[in-house]
Amino acid sequence: MTSSEPNPPVGRRSAGAEMKRLRVSKGLKTEEVAVHLGTSTTRVSRMETGNGRVAIKPKEVESLCDLYGVHDERQRAALLSMFVAAQQPGWWDRYRDVLPSGLEVLLELENGAERELAFELTLIHGLLQTPEYTRAILESSPSVRREDIDDSVALRQRRQERVTRTQGPLTVWIILDESAVRRPVGGDDVNLRQRQHLADLAELPNVTLQVIEERKGAHPGMAGPFSVFEFEAQPPVVYVDSPAGNLYLEKRADVRKFGATFDLLRASALDPADTIALLRRATLKE
Repeated sequence: MTSSEPNPPVGRRSAGAEMKRLRVSKGLKTEEVAVHLGTSTTRVSRMETGNGRVAIKPKEVESLCDLYGVHDERQRAALLSMFVAAQQPGWWDRYRDVLPSGLEVLLELENGAERELAFELTLIHGLLQTPEYTRAILESSPSVRREDIDDSVALRQRRQERVTRTQGPLTVWIILDESAVRRPVGGDDVNLRQRQHLADLAELPNVTLQVIEERKGAHPGMAGPFSVFEFEAQPPVVYVDSPAGNLYLEKRADVRKFGATFDLLRASALDPADTIALLRRATLKE
């Protein structure tokens, strides 16, 4: 899928994929399922892919279980639980008024992923920013309302808990261009604290951080930032951010291309230990 339409949340993708598996195992077509439910084939397709934010009623799940021959009560309950959980709002729902277009899907992917591989060219990755650094970025943006800045900063800090929590943290491997580290966003003091924060986070067992030095010149990441999200039981998804909008890519060829680009960047960057040393040195005022 290559589209400006957001990818479905991870939970809906999982639940829908299981229903599609059951349908295919019975040799049924979407048209037959649509007739059984009294709905359209388009809606059935969206139920199975998770696209379109289709609300699925418990009685529909029960009806599909009957159609697919799922009679075990525990399996039926598990399927129902999957769909119910997939339709619950995420923790970010309270920040809906300040969520930029497309960011909700990014949060859903981060929340459900096991690992994120990311490259940033001009900014510190959002999972690694200090509150002061985030505030400076938001204050420089003409599209952010002044009255939304506090909530937007709080949103990004809440997002970072996925990395810093002790139980089941997100594993991240993030590569930064050195220009992002050197740029004095918010002034020298803010940037010094940001560098210290990066060095501290890089010491966490689930965080790998690398910097591509400016002296390397041109490198494969100069086209722009991206992230590859990897999941326990689902295919990976690539997120590409740009001023023109956000893209979510699932095709194997796209995922392979960005995975290969990340491998090239990883080979071009300082190793993690040297990166930490560079950041520690950079905490000294220049």
